[in-house]
Amino acid sequence: MSIEQPGSQPPSPPPTSLPSWNEGPTKSAILEFLQRVTTKGASFVPVEERVAVFDNDGTLWCEKPLPIQADFLLGEIGKMGERDPALRERQPWKAVWEKDYRWLQGVIDKHYRGDDSELRLMAAGLLRAYAGLDVEDFETHAAYFLGTADHPRLNRPYRRCIYQPMVELLAALEAHGFTNYIVTAGGQDFMRPASLDLYHVPPERVIGTGISLEYLDGSAVAHLIRKPELGIFDDGPAKPVQIWQRTGRRPLFAGGNSNGDIPMLHFCAHPPRPSFGLLLHHDDEEREFAYDTGAEESLERAPNAGWVVTSMKDDWRTVFPL
Repeated sequence: MSIEQPGSQPPSPPPTSLPSWNEGPTKSAILEFLQRVTTKGASFVPVEERVAVFDNDGTLWCEKPLPIQADFLLGEIGKMGERDPALRERQPWKAVWEKDYRWLQGVIDKHYRGDDSELRLMAAGLLRAYAGLDVEDFETHAAYFLGTADHPRLNRPYRRCIYQPMVELLAALEAHGFTNYIVTAGGQDFMRPASLDLYHVPPERVIGTGISLEYLDGSAVAHLIRKPELGIFDDGPAKPVQIWQRTGRRPLFAGGNSNGDIPMLHFCAHPPRPSFGLLLHHDDEEREFAYDTGAEESLERAPNAGWVVTSMKDDWRTVFPL
């Protein structure tokens, strides 16, 4: 299921020029690394070992004021509250009904500080959204949402809230023989209908949070049905585990933006083999949002770990597609 609309995608930039990146140490470090690992010599890495992994929310597209998938699922939560008034006294239905976005955002902020007490409440509700739906029908709902919904503050469609510099980076990596994967705490079934159109990453290379599925042997067509149960939450230490299980490789390049990406960034490094860790810093209030919440530990660890901290404000010529 594609979300692409006629004229919605900008012309593809030259794959190695990174035109939306400002000249400076960050851009130079990326291009130098690509040259080093693809040129015969001590740092050369064979094509089959060139694996790149990227977080999605806050790394490839905007995650504020709420992750895009949260907006999608909370819309269904609101409909559930309309059908059953008793739900409106419980979280997260109560927050959605009362439009208490501070509580909703606070759930995410508390998670990144290590407090998942309210996340468990939200997850219990979100898992009920679209429960009982066939996986292809869910993809249709997700694709329609991503093809029609707008960001509440940025005055642009969600599909245009991807970061143009990161799209160019994905293209540059691919041009240098890398295989790109999206490794997200968001739902992999939500991202798969969009990944090819937005990032040129096919759905089979989306690794993310999954819910439990049930096989039903229909009379003519077999179905996979979504159950209101979490399969795996793909964040923190789960990311390296999932990467290895799905690829059988230790990544050469990793990009993230939060504390939940620390294990993935750390897993990328394996001396003496070369590697590159990119940590995106949201410090651009004028063009997007400025925040450190949920990234404090990763920013603190970056210098000693050798990760390249990318400043959205200083390193990016533009943030979103024109």
